[in-house]
Amino acid sequence: MLLSQLKYLTALAEERHFARAARACHVSQPALSAAIRKLEAEFRVPIVRRSNRFIGFTHEGERIVAWAQRVLAEHDTLVDNVRSLREGLSGRLRIGAIPTTLSSIALITSTFSERHPMVTLSIASMTSDEIQRSLADYQIDVGLTYVDNEPLEHVRKHPVYRERYALLTAEHGLLDGHETITWAEAAEVPLCLLSSDMQNRRIIDQAFRRAGAEAVPKVETDSVSALCSYVKENRWSAVMPHAWLALHSVPEGMRAIPLVEPEVSKEIGLVVADRDPEPVLARALLDTLSDTDPQARIDRYHPTGTAPDTTR
Repeated sequence: MLLSQLKYLTALAEERHFARAARACHVSQPALSAAIRKLEAEFRVPIVRRSNRFIGFTHEGERIVAWAQRVLAEHDTLVDNVRSLREGLSGRLRIGAIPTTLSSIALITSTFSERHPMVTLSIASMTSDEIQRSLADYQIDVGLTYVDNEPLEHVRKHPVYRERYALLTAEHGLLDGHETITWAEAAEVPLCLLSSDMQNRRIIDQAFRRAGAEAVPKVETDSVSALCSYVKENRWSAVMPHAWLALHSVPEGMRAIPLVEPEVSKEIGLVVADRDPEPVLARALLDTLSDTDPQARIDRYHPTGTAPDTTR
């Protein structure tokens, strides 16, 4: 059994298509197919369910794919460990982050990048469910997501900052004069919200329900930037994490009004798979958390529609 054969198999599991898997591995499709057939011969079980196209893995194949992912991840960890002893840390740290936290990634990883300049970062926008699956399948090294809301399984949690919420709205509009706004009041204005498959939206919906209200958005999207564009162009409103506003500031022509009754706050943190040894690069990022204080910078901002308060 060769590592290359396991790489071809995991590529097929990711791409779900022989030709795309071959392109991802920079080999011909016949070479990839032959390598997988050799694995089937060695294990003496069928791995792939075949017809004119890829249709899935057999029960045995699913088990072999899971072990292949683990073997390759352990191999990469070994290589990274040995290289770090000889040359210092290098390679690629793969991070999956929920969309509302993408703006804070640079803040969280800045100390890490300064200490380990030979490491590159690969950052992907994912839902919290995708982060969980990608950690389990060795597709990412670390996730940035909610750690105190919906259950996370087989992960180690490392809290980073707490997220609060404000209503982003037009500077001169229906809500002039409001210093705060209740969730029940916010449900009555035209809203654009993140899509229902995202945990942020489920948190927001829960807050509306606690206030005895239900929000029916005009627009649903998986993009925080799209929310801002609809507030700007249509004079609608959007529920925004205060961390995003702290790092970007309130866009021109808009203001942010703190949401109250109920007060809602959720913990954002880094998560890694609950396995040993931990990926070297993920461990190095976690080790910098004590010297990185995103909460302090984020909490300098108070969502009143003005610039961040730099006096505190």
